[in-house]
Amino acid sequence: MSPFADLPPVNAGVPLLEAVGLSKSFGPVQVLKDISLGVNAGEVHAIIGENGAGKSTLMKLLSGHLQPTHGELHIGGETVALTGPVDAERRGIVLVHQEILLAPDLTVAQNVYLGRELHKPGLVGGIVVDDRAMNAGARQAVRDLGADIDPDVVVGRLSIAQRQLIQIARVLLVPHRVVIFDEPTASLTPVETDALLKVITDIRAKGVGVFYISHRLPEVKEIADKVTVLRDGRLVASHPASELEPVDMARLMVGRDVAKLYPDRQAETGRETVLEVEDFSVPGYAQNASFKLRKGEILGFAGLVGAGRTELMEGIVGLRPGRGALRIGGKPAQFANVDASLKAGIAYLSEDRKGKGLLLTEDLRINLTLASLDRFQRGIQIDSARERAALDKAIAEFDIRASRKDMLAGQLSGGNQQKLLLAKMMMTDPGIIIIDEPTRGIDIGTKEQIYKFIAELSAQGRSIIVVSSEMQELIGICDRIVVMRGGRLVGEVAGEHMNENEIVVLATGVKSGEAA
Repeated sequence: MSPFADLPPVNAGVPLLEAVGLSKSFGPVQVLKDISLGVNAGEVHAIIGENGAGKSTLMKLLSGHLQPTHGELHIGGETVALTGPVDAERRGIVLVHQEILLAPDLTVAQNVYLGRELHKPGLVGGIVVDDRAMNAGARQAVRDLGADIDPDVVVGRLSIAQRQLIQIARVLLVPHRVVIFDEPTASLTPVETDALLKVITDIRAKGVGVFYISHRLPEVKEIADKVTVLRDGRLVASHPASELEPVDMARLMVGRDVAKLYPDRQAETGRETVLEVEDFSVPGYAQNASFKLRKGEILGFAGLVGAGRTELMEGIVGLRPGRGALRIGGKPAQFANVDASLKAGIAYLSEDRKGKGLLLTEDLRINLTLASLDRFQRGIQIDSARERAALDKAIAEFDIRASRKDMLAGQLSGGNQQKLLLAKMMMTDPGIIIIDEPTRGIDIGTKEQIYKFIAELSAQGRSIIVVSSEMQELIGICDRIVVMRGGRLVGEVAGEHMNENEIVVLATGVKSGEAA
């Protein structure tokens, strides 16, 4: 089916969608200032910038989710005032949100077709839902994105990456003329990312205009025709992608030369084992996993979406039922819940920092001390003065950039939320730290900081497990990388074998040059 099915015509030879002098303020705070840009038919226009630069706000203005304070939107050269996202969709403008906006208690197919259900013709006036047709359509829409997910499974059981694929599939089923992707690959591995980029290439060839936000600059270089840079709510540069390399994009984003992204590491041997996992299983997700973590080591876990990495870690710390042998410092351990693993010195930083890691509607102080409240008790009361002192120290140590100390966690940018989560878990003084997707949705300048924090924690003698969908990230910061496929540990790479080719071979089971 044509992506333009059922859409009104637009004027030829002008941008499909154009912003002219857009500004946006929230109360006295101006977050966007006089932005003018557009996207043409068959063009991918990438918008890049640090966290807090205004990218997501701009995309919400372009898709009707927010109204501009000043400025205009043009569709096919005609001035329009979008009344909301439904109006934008009616005009062919669709947005793939950075946040996951799915109903967790509904199935994959029900989410994909929510609000536009398919019905069986001729039965009770055509009001009977056609579950078989929706299941088939949802399965194919997800397969087009390079994944195979059961359309009958409840979305709440899926990983963050799988949910992101469902969200993309849902949006692309809507007739569209302009698609806005806001960090669509943040939780995807290179294999799933490649599949999505192929889909974008295909829709571009059909004359669709694409706005594309990503912090993965090599990916931007690969897919974009044009790159626009925002900094502090202003448009600071716009160039053909052919004129920019990723290092140029990074310099434009942060306004300075970015230092070496990954800190230097010298892997040591013969260190004592601090965590042993033997024949550990998480029913339905991971089977018979065995590995060791040494003191001061950074151990990476790689794998495709659905490989079971997150679920294995959640089982180890007591967030999911698991069975098998765990030993900490040589002593047997088993955790019924995450409080027990935390008391044993294991801190777990969830990949879902907004849903599981932080209380977005509470202030920074409450979030920082929540996992270590016993340290701030004075009798039956909490010592607020000590909490405030701890917050001051955390803001300085982890460079948490907050306009006010009493602001809510949800008002921070993604990068600063991640730094707050890291500071929160370090308040528990853990010896073992498990970090799931440490830089998902984070700009390159903040990534550099997070990698430095992780290296410093390792240098202090803390042992770290990093689960990441970014292979270059794992290669850049880890001493060893364990690879999972289909819920099992299928191999380990270290030294000169830590390269993308060897990791992909293990993760997919397909050697280079073979058909999948």
